[in-house]
Amino acid sequence: MSRQRRSWTEKLHSPRPHEVTTVDRPMPGWPAGTTMLIATPLIIDGYLREIPEGHAATTARMREYLATKYGTDVTCALTSGIFLRIASEAALEAMAAGAPRESVAPFWRMVERKSPLAKKLSCGPDEVARLRVAEGLTP
Repeated sequence: MSRQRRSWTEKLHSPRPHEVTTVDRPMPGWPAGTTMLIATPLIIDGYLREIPEGHAATTARMREYLATKYGTDVTCALTSGIFLRIASEAALEAMAAGAPRESVAPFWRMVERKSPLAKKLSCGPDEVARLRVAEGLTP
């Protein structure tokens, strides 16, 4: 018997809380003892919603901001990327269901057409470019 896959919106609203952990052994660029935020999809969604219309942001800047906000040295790059995809796909699900673009997390302000994530999104890189251009951003 197969399990039904959860929608991106269900994944976005996962009840799992964020975590603050300490890196116990050195990693490239981080010494042992570095504190790291493992965010949640909703935290990433919230950050996207704070990016002003017509402005672009980077995942590096988001991770720095979140680390500061949560009192850690760094934010996990791997989970941030996964959660950015979840927030992006949940926004696409909402738009497909009729939600206006202005009511969803504007992932296109962070995801560029040529990024690896744009190629993975269900809308594809061309739609990411269209959304960016509609706000005056470079594709």
